[in-house]
Amino acid sequence: MKKIIYTSGAPDPIGPYSQAVLAGKTLYVSGQIPIDPVSGRLITGDVELETEQVMKNLEAILTEAGFNFRHVVKCSIFVRNMGDFQRINEIYGHHFKVEAPARETIEVSNLPKNVNVEISCIAVRK
Repeated sequence: MKKIIYTSGAPDPIGPYSQAVLAGKTLYVSGQIPIDPVSGRLITGDVELETEQVMKNLEAILTEAGFNFRHVVKCSIFVRNMGDFQRINEIYGHHFKVEAPARETIEVSNLPKNVNVEISCIAVRK
């Protein structure tokens, strides 16, 4: 059985997908880009600000489903420029101070709305 997770605390999907899907005790969170859900404004131009907004969006979805960053077991990070890796990693790391999840970071040629970073995650509740 699956349950669709939606919160106004994260941006509306920009395509035919859900913010997250809860299947049993596992939450699959769709890739988030740096859109401020209150204003609808796209955050661009500063990869640190973009990453922080992405992490806020992920946190809002996790919270709506009754999870938090401690439940995250896997993240996928997509970046337009691997040269931004260290700056993205610093912001990302603030949210995973202990027991960081598994992850991969992949450089891609483009992302939705031409952003610099997109992050998805999988969380599991015991």
